[in-house]
Formats: sequence, C-alpha cells, structure tokens
Amino acid sequence: MHCAQYTAGSCRSCQWLDKPYPQQLADKQHHLENLLSGHAVTQWLSPAFGQESAFRNKAKMVVSGSVERPLLGMLHRDGTPVDLCECPLYPASFAPVFAVLKIFIARAGLTPYNVVRKRGELKFLLLTESTYRGELMLRFVLRSSTKLAQLQAALPWLQQQLPQLAVISANIQPVHMAILEGEQEIPLTEQQVLPESFNQVPLFIRPQSFFQTNPQVAASLYATARQWVRELNINSMWDLFCGVGGFGLHCADAETQLTGIEISAEAIACARESASQLGLKNVNFAALDSTRFATAETQVPQLVLVNPPRRGIGVELCEYLSQMAPEFILYSSCNAETMAKDINLLADYHIERVQLFDMFPHTAHYEVLVLLTLRP
Repeated sequence: MHCAQYTAGSCRSCQWLDKPYPQQLADKQHHLENLLSGHAVTQWLSPAFGQESAFRNKAKMVVSGSVERPLLGMLHRDGTPVDLCECPLYPASFAPVFAVLKIFIARAGLTPYNVVRKRGELKFLLLTESTYRGELMLRFVLRSSTKLAQLQAALPWLQQQLPQLAVISANIQPVHMAILEGEQEIPLTEQQVLPESFNQVPLFIRPQSFFQTNPQVAASLYATARQWVRELNINSMWDLFCGVGGFGLHCADAETQLTGIEISAEAIACARESASQLGLKNVNFAALDSTRFATAETQVPQLVLVNPPRRGIGVELCEYLSQMAPEFILYSSCNAETMAKDINLLADYHIERVQLFDMFPHTAHYEVLVLLTLRP
C-alpha cells in the first residue's frame, strides 16, 4: 500500500507500512504463538485477512485550520495538523464526502476548535459507512451547543449534496482533553440507526455504539465463531461484552438460549432489533456490566463467549468461570497479551483452537479467536 503522508513522514500511524504484508502476518502469528507457548494447542489455524487498503468503514477526523479552510485529519503533539482526506485506509467513497464537508463547515460557520487557544466549536467529524447499502452516519463533535442552531439550519444543503447521509447527530464534548466524544448525543435526523449486514445477519449501528472498523475481516470472524459453536452442539450460551450482538446473533439458532450482556444501552438496543428481525425468541439482551452480571448468576450455560475491551476479562471473571466451569469458553480478543494472562488463570481449560484475524493491517494489532474446552 502506498501512502503519500507516510512517505513524507507526516503520518506514521501505520507503523509497519514498510514491511511486506506476508511478513506482517508472519510476525503477528509468531507473536501470538509466543504468548501461548506455555499451553498445548490442539489446532492452529492459518491467519484470516482481507484487503490491505480501503478496508476501514470509519474515519475519526480531527478538525483544525480555519472555518474558511478547514483541515480534516490529525494533530501532531506539537499541534501541527495533517490532512488525511486521501488516507488509503479509507474506501474511495470517503474522499468526495470529505470535500463536501469542508465546504459545509464554512457554510455553517462551524469554527474548528483550537487546542492551544481553547477556542472554537467543531472538534471532530466521525464518519461511518455501511457496506449493506452504502449509507453513511455522520457525527459532529462540538465543544458546546452554541453553534447547534447554525448547524441545523445548514443541514438541508448538506443532505442535498450527500443523499447517502442516513444518520446525522451532534455530540457535545466540553472537556479540554483528547477525549473523542461526550455523553450527550443530539439527533439531527429522524433516523438514528445505520443498518448493516454480515453473513445475512442484520446488524445495526447507533451513534454511540461500538462497531468493528474492518467489515470484511469482522464478517469472517463472526462466521468462524458461528462454525465453531455449531460444531459443539450446545443449546445455551452467554455473550459477554456483546456490543451490538454480532457474535451471539451469529452463533444462536432458533433453539439456543442466548443471553447477551453489554454496558452500553445504545448497543443493546441494536442487538435487540437484530434479534427481532431474525425472529429469535429465546434471546435476552441486557445493558449491564458483564462481570457483575456473570458473578451474580448461579446457573451457567454450556458456552460462555467473551469479547472484552483491551484490558481483558480480568481476575474476578476468570475466577468465577473457573469455579462455575462451563463446558466451553470462546474468547475473542483485540489484545492477545491480556488474553494470554486471562487464559493462564483458566487452568482447568485446554486450548482447542486458535485463529488470528488481521483486523488492522500495517500495525502490530490484531484480533484472535480461541476456543477453550474444560479438561475432563
């Protein structure tokens, strides 16, 4: 993948861009194998991967420059802006959208936020594309609601220019820190849900719900989880840290008793809508803390699926799972190092299968799926 900003030394977010892609995969696989070297693994599967460029469905753009000439991209630590509208990680459909948004910022009078001076209103633009119908979600992250009326008044022009904008909202982030978004989300369109579909499973994205940024590899990850679970012939499962329900909805059939737990109410609303469209009746999604939910339960399903944030599931949940001893644990991780620490605590379990999913080409990051079975 060629990147002009990388060549110029302006952006080094893709730290491994100089490394041939086959070598990137080999290095990630080697890293994972080293982390799990203290365990016997019945089956290592080859890494799953997708496109090397244009794979991201989401752009998080810092807005800088002036209201007449805004820049969309990132800021170096010294405050130097870098325009990333031509970033090769984004699909080709994003560049013309960014061009229109720059004009819109000027038309709406949305002054870019100046970090040094602590002045201005528009901090970030967050753009998400659905692979299902090519529709877009656009979020304006503002310092306050001061310019909200101006933004709303100018929206008809933007919607006329970009009819693919299905969901638009404003997020209020008043804190002078590198925090991407605040708690308050203000809908600017009647529609506030972006439909997506992986492997014929309907999924939904709301403004504040987490969703994978590499749809091609995410679809492969979910499909693999479904295949592994179906081979186990289980009839009850938990999906902890479930997000919008991607794993559980893929793995459950009409007879499966599925409980999905996620702290985000936005994500749970999405998961419930998906379950409804699939006609799944034996499903319960709840907005709760996954560890607190699990450790308060006395009845454990045959399979517990966990997909935690980078910190892993932690000591408390590992101890609980060891005590309650479900037959299977399916662990999906975006941080193999914390996952390895968790697996070390699950001493009663054997690693049946491992597969790496390269969700983040040109970086050291990757996802991994591990099936653990209870030792006899």
